[in-house]
Amino acid sequence: MRPLDADIQYARALVVDPSPGSRATLVAMLRDGGVGRVEQCAHVADARRVLASRHFHIVLCEHEFPGEPMTGQDLIDELRLSHSLSLSTVVIMISGEAAYSRVADAAEAALDAYLIKPHTEDALRQRLADARARKRQLKPILDKVEQRDYESAAELCRSVFEVRGPQWIHAARIGAELYLNLGQAHAAIEMLEAVLATRALPWARMGIARSQYRSGSLASARRTLESLLADQPGYVDAYDVMGRVLLDQGDSEAALSALERACALTPGNVARLQKFGVLSFYCGDPARAAQALQRATEIGLSSRTYDLQGLVLLAALQFDRRDARQLALTRTTMARVAREAPGSARLQRFVDVVDTLHLLATRAAPEAILRVRAMFGALHDPQFDFEAACNLVMLLSRLERTEVHLEDLPYHIERLALRFSVSKTANELLVQAAGDVGAIVGVLRQCHARIGAMAEAALSHTISGRPAQAITDLLAGAEQTLNGKLIELAGHTLARHQAAITDAQALHDRIDALKKRYLSYGTQIPLTRPGERV
Repeated sequence: MRPLDADIQYARALVVDPSPGSRATLVAMLRDGGVGRVEQCAHVADARRVLASRHFHIVLCEHEFPGEPMTGQDLIDELRLSHSLSLSTVVIMISGEAAYSRVADAAEAALDAYLIKPHTEDALRQRLADARARKRQLKPILDKVEQRDYESAAELCRSVFEVRGPQWIHAARIGAELYLNLGQAHAAIEMLEAVLATRALPWARMGIARSQYRSGSLASARRTLESLLADQPGYVDAYDVMGRVLLDQGDSEAALSALERACALTPGNVARLQKFGVLSFYCGDPARAAQALQRATEIGLSSRTYDLQGLVLLAALQFDRRDARQLALTRTTMARVAREAPGSARLQRFVDVVDTLHLLATRAAPEAILRVRAMFGALHDPQFDFEAACNLVMLLSRLERTEVHLEDLPYHIERLALRFSVSKTANELLVQAAGDVGAIVGVLRQCHARIGAMAEAALSHTISGRPAQAITDLLAGAEQTLNGKLIELAGHTLARHQAAITDAQALHDRIDALKKRYLSYGTQIPLTRPGERV
């Protein structure tokens, strides 16, 4: 036995490899290196369950799993996304030379290393020793992240970065991610540009693009991503962000193409399949939407990265093609999952939508109408978000197509649209959810124009030297519509002109009350899973 380091006997390792011979060899190498406990899995699904429930210090994972829908890279991506894999875990991907570029991307995502087969025991020992040394040097930072003390972790990263201490590039990468999530994109860009000045690392360019996107510089983010993808056409994470940038620029077809490319590179990635399926649905491509959402459901329903919003849209597609059998199965699945989380208002909304689709499919129109009217009652609830609005519009459009007409439908669509038309992109998604139902589409577009007119009128008051009047008008509109754009604009106007406003504190209190109840809801585009980074 040749121990890798002084603490290796306390380490727990997992070997994930479909080949019994390869697993045995890797297990023997780890034990010879002094690893205290070594476990093994032959299948991705087994590894997913084990890694989601237990902590490992070392994970050795094969890239290719013949006959399985997911690769090792898909597994690691999923575990990172669901926060099931600690940053302190050393992850080494192993693959044949043919998959080198994909494995290199996976290694970047995991921050650790990869091995190309055939490899020697010394090569594995060196990768493990280097990675474990790096984790020890970054331990104060990683501990703060594990404790969810993100501000302190970011400051520790900055201190290492500023003095260019050991592992400063890795500290800069973690720090940039933390600053992005803390809403400090400029601090992230500062770190990533310093890394780029040293080496043109793809992940640093990727981080800059994400920082530019977060700070609202869509054109700059797009240029950075185009340059990165020209040099690294297999860098799959870049297609994810490019899709979001293009969508926010209003180019939904190009966004769809970017996400389709990401799915082609990682066909077993549940989160990407869902993103592509959701966007295909809203772009009016039911065939591609159904294919992607069905595959995501088949391979990922038990995954923590699977979002049940995909099951809602799948139910709508099954309703459209009159597949009563599959719709009934989807309804049963949704009800079963919801029972496992009885306190989730979001899942209950999903159940209500799928149940209503099933009622319409079985010609139980009166019961369906009762369900829909109950949903109308929640339109001004703080927890009723943009996702729920899109689902309701989708449901109402199918109600209209089945010739079940509600006389007060325009009134309720107006209430919904005035609240959730916070941007051109948001309004277009609502329009796409409505499909070809002109009675709904017309109201949605009119309401977006009304919100725009309110904002323009307020701007004219500000330009004319009447900021207090602008804020008062914006607040009146915001309190009536609960529109997040009007709430934010009132807040920005007050922050800029509060020195000239006598009742600034009273206005601030009104704005703050609206923000606390409504601003965190209703502004998210349903393309990412809740909590997922962009």
